[in-house]
Amino acid sequence: MKAVSDIGVIGIAVMGENLILNMESKGFHVSAFNRTVDKVENFVAGRAKGKNIYGAHSLEDFVASLKSPRKVMLMVKAGKPVDAFIDLLVPLLSPGDIIIDGGNSHFPDTERRVKYVESKGLLFIGTGVSGGEEGALLGPSIMPGGSKAAWPAVKPIFQGIAAKVDDGSPCCDWVGDGGAGHFVKMVHNGIEYGDMQLINEVYQIMKDVLKMSADEMHQVFKEWNEGELDSYLIEITRDILAFRDEDGQPLVDKILDTAMQKGTGKWTGTVALELGIPLTLITESVFSRCLSALKDERVAASKILSGPTPSFSGDKQAMLNDLRDALYAAKVVSYAQGYQMMKAAAAEYGWNLNYGAIALMWRGGCIIRSKFLGNIKEAFDKNPDLANLLLDPFFAEKMIAHQAGWRRVIAAAVMDGIPTPCLSAGLNFYDGYRTERLPANLLQAQRDYFGAHTYERIDKPRGQFFHTNWTGRGGETASTTYEV
Repeated sequence: MKAVSDIGVIGIAVMGENLILNMESKGFHVSAFNRTVDKVENFVAGRAKGKNIYGAHSLEDFVASLKSPRKVMLMVKAGKPVDAFIDLLVPLLSPGDIIIDGGNSHFPDTERRVKYVESKGLLFIGTGVSGGEEGALLGPSIMPGGSKAAWPAVKPIFQGIAAKVDDGSPCCDWVGDGGAGHFVKMVHNGIEYGDMQLINEVYQIMKDVLKMSADEMHQVFKEWNEGELDSYLIEITRDILAFRDEDGQPLVDKILDTAMQKGTGKWTGTVALELGIPLTLITESVFSRCLSALKDERVAASKILSGPTPSFSGDKQAMLNDLRDALYAAKVVSYAQGYQMMKAAAAEYGWNLNYGAIALMWRGGCIIRSKFLGNIKEAFDKNPDLANLLLDPFFAEKMIAHQAGWRRVIAAAVMDGIPTPCLSAGLNFYDGYRTERLPANLLQAQRDYFGAHTYERIDKPRGQFFHTNWTGRGGETASTTYEV
């Protein structure tokens, strides 16, 4: 077999198939392989017919079709399938060849795979790919990390197929070593969870408190998508609310209210706990999906547990304005927490993350693309060491301007018995972050009282710890301290 292809893709499912077509449309010759050979034949005879796409019938045939250095992109299920293909590929590849994992792998797995593949004389990239089916075909957001020596070889392909912003910049750049690419994709997915839940909470208030029809809500989201809330998720919410079932009724009203998940949101929350980052809004969005899955219990509880009946007698347009402000402000908190987590991870794992570049990667192609990512890029371009997005002058002014409506929305939701876990978590974080003195002094006293865990004093230097014999029976021995 003559080496003809610039890159090869293993896995012809939705994402893999569309990425192959995207690559070919940008002038690259692509080889395709799938463990089920029928899929290869159907693809070559179908959507790939007449294109510069070679359908391989064996892994050996596939590898032989690739130009050196060979670039193999895995678009297979995360976990064991990735490791299995790596083990199959290693003996077939030559020093300097590149294996790319484009699935939703957990970043510790990518860290491990980089070391393993490099020990075999090969290079490894773990890259996040966001944008769903349409993004994969027309231009996704791509977040590569791993063996930096591999970047020059894949850069023309990745940046060629990536989404582009208005000035033509590609939504793809090198993220960092090891598992940095998949870490950033994990945070992206966590923010995606938060964004979706925030929109859902606003939707429920519109539906159950303001008694709005799907058509009325469609018009509101249409207007919001033309302003500062302009984003992909607002756009698709607009379209969903206008979609009709075969009987002419809104399809959204017929969908069962139990949300599923693939685990990336859970990873984000778990890693935040390990890093000691208060990722409250995003974590609440994961728990909201878990609560939605308890459908049978909720149905039973609705017949036993009582609460207020939602009602509204105020100015409807004023409430809609407040909902818009609440959604915007809480959304800023979600991104601020995500960036706070990336900064902590960069320090923990020794990554040199470019936060402005990450915002640029997310401005097009991906699920969380939105208008204000441009403002986030500007914030970190002005101050790469910005501790928290909320401290940037642009966003600080926005939070001050939007918080009154945010507070009114949450107050109304509480009085009407409407759950707002993420809207509320966002406001609680905002209020906690801006509070100079929190009640943790009492908490530390409690810990020292029952466990001799010690405390610091405001009238003494930081890092100096004290223990008090609160009862007169405890003695002077103190417990050791540690920080999370």
